Amino acid sequence: MSPLAKAKQDQPGYVERFEAFAAGMEIANSYTELNDPVVQRERFESQEKIRDIYEDEEVDRKDEDFLTSIEYGMPPTGGLGMGIDRLVMLLTRTIKH
Repeated sequence: MSPLAKAKQDQPGYVERFEAFAAGMEIANSYTELNDPVVQRERFESQEKIRDIYEDEEVDRKDEDFLTSIEYGMPPTGGLGMGIDRLVMLLTRTIKH
């Protein structure tokens, strides 16, 4: 589940998200941010149900502050998170440095 990613309009069940790989290793993760507060709340509530059913403390809790902030309006946005440590490992061909 990608609870913060915007759904693809032309492909139900998919989100606007990608991962970049190099040499078989994930080096980046990116997605278009979901900026609809109603849909975001529904996803958070669904995620909390999963957390309760499986007693999984690793599942994030609903973030009311975030929901309040997007209710004020969040423009279309996206981002990319890159694993700098993994990129350095690939460039230096070692995990030691």
